[in-house]
Amino acid sequence: MSETPISTKELLEYLARGLVDEPDRVTVHEVQEDDGSVVLELSVGRDDYGNVIGRGGRTASALRTVIKSAAARTGRRVFVDIVD
Repeated sequence: MSETPISTKELLEYLARGLVDEPDRVTVHEVQEDDGSVVLELSVGRDDYGNVIGRGGRTASALRTVIKSAAARTGRRVFVDIVD
């Protein structure tokens, strides 16, 4: 059985949808930087930002850590921005 590896964008969408009350409003926009790195811009519903950021930013930090680790397996540099 060969499985297609999940992209970091899809992984971030999946994780964010599990954290929010309105999963249909989760969007991730991928931006390629000039230096070859990738920025994933995460946007959620207005009332869900607290769920994604978490107390003291712990949830946001954990999301960034998971995404960076997944990207490191493919040798890419990926950053996560939580945007309005």
